[in-house]
Amino acid sequence: MARINLRPWREELRQERQQQFLVVLVGVLVLSVCILFFWHQYLTGLIDDQASRNRFILQETDKLKEQIAEIDRLKQERKRLIDRMKVIQELQGNRPVIVKVFDELVQTIPDGIYYESIQMKGAELTVSGVADSNNRISSLMRSFDTSEWFKLPNLTSVKALKKEGGTTSSFNLTVQQTTPNAEEDDLKNGRRKKI
Repeated sequence: MARINLRPWREELRQERQQQFLVVLVGVLVLSVCILFFWHQYLTGLIDDQASRNRFILQETDKLKEQIAEIDRLKQERKRLIDRMKVIQELQGNRPVIVKVFDELVQTIPDGIYYESIQMKGAELTVSGVADSNNRISSLMRSFDTSEWFKLPNLTSVKALKKEGGTTSSFNLTVQQTTPNAEEDDLKNGRRKKI
């Protein structure tokens, strides 16, 4: 029987299999590295896209904040202008009333009285003056009471002043200014008086 030595053939087969294993192993490693590289590139692209979206949102948010600030500033400017317009309209509307109030002040003053100061806050007039006697002050209050432009005269103080020719009285009084026919005007314009 012939002797066949299979050892070298087995060694060659083993080396060939080791080479195939190493080639497959290197191929798997290269493929894994390629897959990881492309996966990393994909994730980096997603992150960059989201970062650019976030930057865009922040820029648009800043623009909106500026627009909101501008709108608030314009609202304040509008409110200020409306308030000014109301004051101007009130002044325009009250101009004839003020003239009539001064005319009534002149018509209601009796002889022997002169005014030192007149102040008006809202519809209340504060009158300070000097009178020859207390009767003159009473006469002034009656004149205010009968006037259509004044109501509710209220004497706040009277002081006697001594002078060389006799005594005079210094007085302070308040009176409410009204506009006659204001209720009729309100009804004509369709407004009703609040109760």
